[in-house]
Parts: sequence; structure tokens; C-alpha cells
Amino acid sequence: MTSSEVVLDLPTAEDTRALGRRLGSLLRAGDLLVLTGDLGAGKTTLTQGLAEGLGVRGPITSPTFVIARVHPSLQEGPALVHVDAYRLGDGAELDDLDLDESLAESVTVVEWGAGLAEQLTEERLELILVRSGSVAEDQQGRTARLRGVGGRWASLLQQVIGS
Repeated sequence: MTSSEVVLDLPTAEDTRALGRRLGSLLRAGDLLVLTGDLGAGKTTLTQGLAEGLGVRGPITSPTFVIARVHPSLQEGPALVHVDAYRLGDGAELDDLDLDESLAESVTVVEWGAGLAEQLTEERLELILVRSGSVAEDQQGRTARLRGVGGRWASLLQQVIGS
């Protein structure tokens, strides 16, 4: 299995959203993104940008209490399945969501999914967001580490950093 990695500085929340838009415009049905980061690191902000790039119905909010939300496409593209795995205890609880059934027809984003979502597919994009400022600041910076697992992601990551 091949992997490739890119590290990006994101000075503002809008830069995080813009990264999501760029990624979203390149994603296709069957893609899995696993987002990792502390509370307030920008996982939902990035997903909002992904949704804009994909052209799906919003609003995009954290699915913490509902676990998963499906956002249908407004442009005949793939739906966005947005999952928050924070409250899931193990892979069996993730299995109960039947994400493997919808994975082929949608783009699936799993927040807090490290250690759980990898069982869904061998190919995925892992994004680790780290805040470089304090939570109280409005324009805090972030660092994004994007690690593509599988052959598709090397060229996609080059397109992201090239745009």
C-alpha cells in the first residue's frame, strides 16, 4: 500500500475552509477522509469547505449527537456522509452505521475516526489538524497534515497543493 504526505500551514479558519473547498472539488464517490484533531482544531470547518467543494446541501454542523448526517448533492454528484465517531466505543459500533453500504456512492468524512474508520477501506485520506493558537483567539492558525493511503491520493494531493 502506497502513501504520500503533505503538511500545510493554515493561518486562519477561512484557510481551513478553503483547503476543504479545494479537496471537495477533487473528491469522488468512494472516497474516505478520516479527520483527527483536538476539540476546536477545525474538523467541522474543514468539512464545511468540503461540502462547498462537493456542492451538497447544508448546513454542515458537527454530527456529535446524531453520530452521522447525510448531505445530498445539489449537482448530481456524490452525497457527503459526515460522521462523528467521538462517542463510538469501537469498530463494532461503527459497523452498526452501515457506512460500508453507502461508501461506494458517497464521500465519507469521519471525524475522530482514527483507529476505527480504517476498517472501511484500504484507501483513504487521513487529515490531522493541529491548532497553533489558543481557542479564545478568532484567527488562530492550524497545521494540516494530509496523508494519503493508496495510489489515488498522491496525484490528488499534488493537485491540492498546486491550486
